[in-house]
Amino acid sequence: MPVAALDGTVPGRASPNVVVAAARDLFPGYFAMVMATGALSIGANLLGLRAISVPLLAVNVLAFATLWSLTVVRLTIFFPRIVADLKDHARGPGFFTLVAGTCVFGSQCWVVAGSAPVALVLWFVGLALWITVMYSFFTAVTIRARKPTIETGINGAWLIAAVATQAVSVLGSLLAPTFGAGRHLVLFVALCMFFVGCMLYLAIITLIFYRLTFIRLTPQTMAPPYWINMGAVAITTLAGATLILHAGEWSFLQEIRPFLLGWTLFFWVSATWWIPLLFILMIWRHVYMRYPLTYDPTYWGMAFPLAMYTTGSFQLFTALDLPFMLILPRGFVFLAVTVWIGTFAGLLHSVYRAWATRASPVVTGAAGAGPQFPA
Repeated sequence: MPVAALDGTVPGRASPNVVVAAARDLFPGYFAMVMATGALSIGANLLGLRAISVPLLAVNVLAFATLWSLTVVRLTIFFPRIVADLKDHARGPGFFTLVAGTCVFGSQCWVVAGSAPVALVLWFVGLALWITVMYSFFTAVTIRARKPTIETGINGAWLIAAVATQAVSVLGSLLAPTFGAGRHLVLFVALCMFFVGCMLYLAIITLIFYRLTFIRLTPQTMAPPYWINMGAVAITTLAGATLILHAGEWSFLQEIRPFLLGWTLFFWVSATWWIPLLFILMIWRHVYMRYPLTYDPTYWGMAFPLAMYTTGSFQLFTALDLPFMLILPRGFVFLAVTVWIGTFAGLLHSVYRAWATRASPVVTGAAGAGPQFPA
């Protein structure tokens, strides 16, 4: 039986090994699919929609296993490409989806399936990934000799650094009661992660806002990852609300609860402010500028914020004891489901076309067909 070469081709055949080729070209941010599916599943479960949340858990188990398998293959065979991607200002932030996807999936396992052991393992894995990716990426782009302009070097995907940090905080807060006497330490870590995530968002969104308002925007550059502008504050809302809901586990959280309430509400209002503007920009992109609406892995970067806004809003209004406001997440969840279904249908169509033509499915993302190797 022929063995695939390192570039994914099989000796004697013109077509590449599909699995190896998919691993070679895997978009670093593809774990946004796990993030979107997990966030929507959790939100649906909180709203009592088990008929939606449980099937989404099954989908996410498959997606999580598949993406990690491709990542391991890529790490083993195509490590230079991973290094090149990590150094790249446009593609590098995608690696934070590994952290966020792992922790969101852990939260999903805990909330939907009630599996504390699995969630606990995923939290520790998420912590290790957070340390590795956070300091590898920011070190690489800081010491890089040749740097891009802000026009080409920054986009909404940079905010996944804040999303990943808040995902660690959320899962830590959820698991804290299971640690018994050690719950105070876990809650302290979750609280620190919450504030680090806030710091990252405020620092990065300033650059993104400057890029959007003072540098020419084209339909090509107005990509779905800009929805993370909203998604990052949506998960920050969830992280803050989760800490508030667990304040009874630690007296210190009780003392700062008023501050957390105000600070969390601030981020929810920020997330809400972004939604109309982002919809207007998407209409401008696809209707006015007639940019084709075709499947791309980066569209999971749009599905995730909508799902996370649903979940974060529900938990915040529960923490604030504002039951009349729960009408918002109860209605918003159906928009999130619609966008998720549309994106998932695009993925299935991509896989079908790949099977029919024996080509590689769409795995590269809008940031480019391949890594941008430094000169």
